[in-house]
Amino acid sequence: VELAESGGGVVQPGGSLRLSCVASESIFRGAVMAWYRQAPGQGRELVAEIRHDFSANYVDSVKGRFTISRDNAKNLVYLQMNNLKPDDTAAYYCAATLTAGTQYTYWGQGTQVTVSS
Repeated sequence: VELAESGGGVVQPGGSLRLSCVASESIFRGAVMAWYRQAPGQGRELVAEIRHDFSANYVDSVKGRFTISRDNAKNLVYLQMNNLKPDDTAAYYCAATLTAGTQYTYWGQGTQVTVSS
């Protein structure tokens, strides 16, 4: 398995979750890592991405609530999600590309996040 996510679950609105993704060393080194999400009946959306130098960018809808981070020593990338909203409900996928600015070519199996009261 090249990418494996964990940390999804059910949470009430306003709650928090942290997603984790472990990558194989051959992929993680130098890679741009990202989190995507896909809600039922919708296309896949880029949520956040982070480069090896720790620079990151986010989709507008999660700015100020989500934080992407990476541990280059442990081949891990995280997505800390705070103040979750029902619209954040989706399957979340970890992705990687070895070349910045190109299509993501490595994908995890996904982890479900459900925000509901």
